[in-house]
Amino acid sequence: MKFSSIAVTAILFAAKAEAFAGPQMKPRFAVQALKSTAAVEVDKMAALATAADESRGLAMDSIAAAHSGHMGLPLGAAEIGAVLWGSQMTYNPADPTWVNRDRFILSAGHGSMFVYSWLNLAGYDLPMDELKRFRQHHSMTPGHPEFPNSEHNTPGIESTTGPLGQGVSNAVGFAASAKMAEAVYNTADHKIFDHHIFTLAGDGCFQEGVSAEAAAFAAHEKLDNLIVMYDANEVTLDKMAEYTQSEDILKRYEAYGWEVYDIDGHDLELVEKTIAAAKASDNGKPKFIKCNTIIGKGMEETEGTNAAHGEAGVPYVDNAKKNIGLPDGEKWYVSQGTRDFFKQVQETNKAKYDEWQKTYGAWKEANPALAKQLEDAVADNVMSPEDMIEKIPALESGAEATRVSQNKAIQHIAKLVPHYVSGSADLHGSCRNYINDGGNFGAGFDKSYAGRNLYFGIREHAMGSIMNGFAYHGLFKISGSTFLVFVDYMRATLRVASLAELNRVSYILTHDSIGVGEDGPTHQPVETVSGLRVIPNLDVFRPGDAEETVASMIHSVTRKEGPVALIYSRQNVNQIPNMDYKEVRKGALKGAYVVKKEEGDLDIIIIATGSELQHAIAAAKDMPNARVVSMPCMELFERQSDDYKESVLPSTCTKRIAMEAGVTGLWYKYASKVIGTDKFGMSAPGDIVMKEFGMTAENLAAEIAAMN
Repeated sequence: MKFSSIAVTAILFAAKAEAFAGPQMKPRFAVQALKSTAAVEVDKMAALATAADESRGLAMDSIAAAHSGHMGLPLGAAEIGAVLWGSQMTYNPADPTWVNRDRFILSAGHGSMFVYSWLNLAGYDLPMDELKRFRQHHSMTPGHPEFPNSEHNTPGIESTTGPLGQGVSNAVGFAASAKMAEAVYNTADHKIFDHHIFTLAGDGCFQEGVSAEAAAFAAHEKLDNLIVMYDANEVTLDKMAEYTQSEDILKRYEAYGWEVYDIDGHDLELVEKTIAAAKASDNGKPKFIKCNTIIGKGMEETEGTNAAHGEAGVPYVDNAKKNIGLPDGEKWYVSQGTRDFFKQVQETNKAKYDEWQKTYGAWKEANPALAKQLEDAVADNVMSPEDMIEKIPALESGAEATRVSQNKAIQHIAKLVPHYVSGSADLHGSCRNYINDGGNFGAGFDKSYAGRNLYFGIREHAMGSIMNGFAYHGLFKISGSTFLVFVDYMRATLRVASLAELNRVSYILTHDSIGVGEDGPTHQPVETVSGLRVIPNLDVFRPGDAEETVASMIHSVTRKEGPVALIYSRQNVNQIPNMDYKEVRKGALKGAYVVKKEEGDLDIIIIATGSELQHAIAAAKDMPNARVVSMPCMELFERQSDDYKESVLPSTCTKRIAMEAGVTGLWYKYASKVIGTDKFGMSAPGDIVMKEFGMTAENLAAEIAAMN
């Protein structure tokens, strides 16, 4: 027996009427009279409808209790959530980090009660008490979703979202990483990776430019495992969306090369059929589903208006819950019928999970070396810094730019860390971070999804978000390169990576100072290194020679607490004299160390970093009572013991001078005088610019003499 859409609607309406006809509050999906396959589908649709309304109630109660939050999206997109968690996504709440689970990213992170409600209903270890503590101190339900870190550990949260456009761009990174996993680990006999990436985004996400950059990349690389759900409610915070946007977003995404759909986001059956079709469509096109919804649906006083975006609906919560059929006066209500339905969903997904475990076991037995590589990648197992120091031979470099030294180092890192990949914003040739014999990632040309070198195009912001997506996905460790001066294009993504404690991501940033020269002040990042140093939980490493560069690369793949920014020069630098290469690496990995010790009583300490270290060493050559300290990473140095810090910078010696070709402010923590620049650079050959700004051994010696 088949039902037309009209008939299905009539049956659902009748089921609703029956459910709320009497005081027993019967579950709306208990339509016992229908026994056919179609009837089972009707039962499921009724169950999903019930769950959607109960998720609305959870969101309303939590936001009302907090007197803070964004109600519009959880109410408006409830049917989308019901279909995703109740029908179309494959996951196992008992193993929330299962590597082949489907991923869901809430790009519109302000609507966080949407994902918290559905995680609770779907059976994740997110207790109702935590929903009641929404936005409260140390709760598992912070104001915007946060990837599990030292502050929050909410199972089922796949990425930290909040800055609009970040999540949908992260999803592109997830999808690229999943494609890479399929290519690297699947075999002809066993397919262990075949999951999809889902994200829910709103108008704000698509107005932010980062999503446009990421969308172009996703289409070009044919990431057809990516499904974007567009919560098209025609509302932004200040005004209705038409006040600030008028483009046809479907045509825009179609022009990028996406497969697009346009549906009623409240029609459960249509939402389910569309998502199922998108999953089944392996045509090389990412999927964009425009779900036309009513923001704040169910709250008559605000629905469909920009007032519904935030917590303006709090005064109307009780009436809204009554209107959608929830029990009067009962807060955080979930019916037993909904709990039973999701138990069945869990059982279905558990069967898929168990079948996958059998496939994985057979794959592992047939491919033990590949299995070891995967297990190390999932755990992010890498050898210790000490072992890497021993494994990587001395570079034995002459005078050369640290970007060149980095190119040598990255080849060794790529061999020692098989799950390490790298990419560039169209600057492989300048930043020198190409992995030799690693192949190129992507579709078409000479690319394959197993390639270890990613070409992001001239899209720094998207590159940062995509790299974060790789890190969140949890299978690869990734770096990406651009000129240091352009890192501000990706600053928002770098900040989120630091907040989320993403240790699988690092940034290779070259052409590091006024030494860039002829390109002029637009390309001379005088303020940028210090600007990065003030970001909490980001280690900023600016090495002064080839072996310090090796140390910086080692740190970037062994640090466990967060990301690393690697700052490299275009101009040549001399190597540190009279030190064993292993001692240089060990010292650099402590953030600061003595490269030239005083011969008599300590009179002055000279501190330098990067290309200025060579000038400090040269200036101190004829100063027997001077100590030279290399400080490639302030953050690492600050984490050392007090005894170690005292041994490098003894408090008894207050006569200190620091030198860096950048702004001076942060250096006054360590020195009483600083040679740097607090103004922009100029267009001239690099050595002339450096001399004009006093970045020479001769000027340093003169400044020291003036201190006596």
